Amino acid sequence: MNFTEKAVIMNASEMTRAIKRMAHEIIEANKGVENLALLGVQRRGVPLSRMLGDAIKSVEGTEVPQGSVDITFYRDDLSTLGPTPQVSSTEMPFDVNEKIIILVDDVLYTGRTVRAALDVIMDWGRPQAIRLAVLVDRGHRELPIRPDFVGKNVPTSHREIIKVKVMEFDEKEEVVVGEVDGK
Repeated sequence: MNFTEKAVIMNASEMTRAIKRMAHEIIEANKGVENLALLGVQRRGVPLSRMLGDAIKSVEGTEVPQGSVDITFYRDDLSTLGPTPQVSSTEMPFDVNEKIIILVDDVLYTGRTVRAALDVIMDWGRPQAIRLAVLVDRGHRELPIRPDFVGKNVPTSHREIIKVKVMEFDEKEEVVVGEVDGK
């Protein structure tokens, strides 16, 4: 299958501004950063979580604990991923019990990734609360999941795909919309 880019919907500076705004919203909603921790969903949610953590630190002067969540074995479509799904690691270098977890992902679509991430987190403990931060909310939810912090809402058709590009994996930062052809 080939991905055809239609448009850049966020460039690097727009991504940075959105992340800074989300950092301020998170700080305000939590009345500071006490008891806060960030968990990025593998893959692109992890560098976005780091960027969010850096933005929070620049405002509050405090480093927020960070980790990552791999949802591979919690997916409800695991059998469709093929014989060797790409597995990353879940790293929670802090006790999740009684923490306010900010779950960070790149794009919110059906809600199934978030549901799987919630299952992973709950297997590690019982947080005080879990809040969802996404860079892009594209709609089309299949589960009753709503983000608490959003970089940008982008209405899409089911045919369209949103790709978030980050330096760590793509050597550039931008968000693009496009379509996949069936080839």
